Amino acid sequence: MCPAFAKAKMVTVLALDGGGIRGIIPSVILGFLESKLQELDGPNARIADYFDIIAGTSTGGLVTTMLTAPNQGNRPLYAAKDITNFYLEESPKIFPQSRHTKFVSAMTSLFGSVMGPKYDGNYLHSRINNLLGDLTLKQTLTHVIIPTFDIKLLQPVIFMTNDTMLAISQIRKELLMAEIKFDRLAFGTLIIRGGK
Repeated sequence: MCPAFAKAKMVTVLALDGGGIRGIIPSVILGFLESKLQELDGPNARIADYFDIIAGTSTGGLVTTMLTAPNQGNRPLYAAKDITNFYLEESPKIFPQSRHTKFVSAMTSLFGSVMGPKYDGNYLHSRINNLLGDLTLKQTLTHVIIPTFDIKLLQPVIFMTNDTMLAISQIRKELLMAEIKFDRLAFGTLIIRGGK
């Protein structure tokens, strides 16, 4: 059993969806939640302090990483409101709108992701590198799960902190004790663990 969950009666999980620019929606909600938590627990309260596992896919993975990235004092590097500001300031450069983009978007809607990504991602990669540097999963402040999909190998790839697997086992055990069915994901998923 994961030591972080050994004494806890309840495991808290925050799951963040993908969706490109729509990542601003959960960031606004999380900013509001964080401000309410700060009213209750003081100005240093952060979302990462309240969840045992934070998971996100696509843009939700970016939000997950920003919420759990540590500063030099081993506290969250970014407040939730910083993530909203990131989307407001950077999204026109990350998700540029042009005739080509609109055409690719229309084609992608018709044919799925066979044509490849809508955006080249170069600007986003450079911004993430500037924001997070050499951060590894091992350094995150809470357990992290970032499910992705390898379009070349046509299989899911799941990035997570090592202890997260133990936490998932604990959740499964609790669910089984509550007589709830919990099926495992078992179809060639590549799991990449990052320490802790």
